[in-house]
Amino acid sequence: MTRLSARRLVVKVGSALLVDEAAGQPRTAWLAALADDIAALRKAGVEVIVVSSGAIALGRVRLPALPPKARMRLEEKQAAAAAGQIALARAWEEALGPHALPAAQLLLTLDDSEERRRYLNARATLETLLGLGAVPVINENDTVATSEIRFGDNDRLAARVAEMVAADLLVLLSDIDGLYTADPRRDPAAAHIPEVAALTPEIEAMAGDAIPGMSSGGMVTKLAAAKIATGAGCRMVIAHGGAAHALAATMAGEARRTVFAATAAPRSAWKSWIAGALNPSGRLVVDAGAAKALRAGRSLLPAGVRAVEGTFERGDCVEVVAEGTALARGLANYAAEDARRIAGRHSRDIAAILGFDGREEMIHRDDLALL
Repeated sequence: MTRLSARRLVVKVGSALLVDEAAGQPRTAWLAALADDIAALRKAGVEVIVVSSGAIALGRVRLPALPPKARMRLEEKQAAAAAGQIALARAWEEALGPHALPAAQLLLTLDDSEERRRYLNARATLETLLGLGAVPVINENDTVATSEIRFGDNDRLAARVAEMVAADLLVLLSDIDGLYTADPRRDPAAAHIPEVAALTPEIEAMAGDAIPGMSSGGMVTKLAAAKIATGAGCRMVIAHGGAAHALAATMAGEARRTVFAATAAPRSAWKSWIAGALNPSGRLVVDAGAAKALRAGRSLLPAGVRAVEGTFERGDCVEVVAEGTALARGLANYAAEDARRIAGRHSRDIAAILGFDGREEMIHRDDLALL
């Protein structure tokens, strides 16, 4: 198998891998080996984000009055998540600490990845953390994410995170080494599929139900994640994570896995979404110099904006117009009222004009698509 490469990697870790079910404690030796793999990737220039399950499993033993797992009500699972999240964060901090990699915890729900302003705030936080050299460790906010607890959807959350940060590779470390023609734990004749070029109905039909045990997800959620990730230009891999250094082996092509091909480049997928999937809420009229800069791949600065039309909020899609022609669409860093106040002004004057130190760009080039 070929070695996998990535510029930005999201790795999802399931409960069955991270938690010793009998003891209700993190598998510290396994986690230390994974931290070694993450540190090696970081040294090679790869940015790494972790999506980690395990809070409910870790919280159960910290609240001994809880009933057995099979009889836990939803609110009891949420209570277990609240107690276990502290232990989960501590486990990651202790694993990454010896490598001088700061762990940064984020609690998200799928709503955070689908509501635009919350999406943009989460994306900006993740980009900042990566720029500061931290390893973001994300888990579902299980204390409020009711449907996610019932369906165990960290797979899909990981795919949304990969889409959010324009990752080029998503690795799901699981308790199975990839996609099979049928469930191999129920059908001995099931054949392993090393590569999936497209998610056809035949491929989707191969998914089975969740297997009883620590993991609450199954192949159905993994294929749902693959649809999100590959559609956003991100390759996805399913690999068995039980052995020490499973991530390194998966990346090196030394472990059996299933690789799902992406259908576009991550950045082009994001920009295509901006260009075609959003209706502009307003318009920014720019001068010739700004138009030239945008065509050269630069951000739109306030100095190049001559007029602000319409009513929009931060994060809304706006149209950029030059000489009466629509030039681009992008996500505004300022609401219309603030945009009007700083239009035509130098970025260094923003704090004095608005009373707060906002971003220097009216629209960042990563959030702008030429038409």
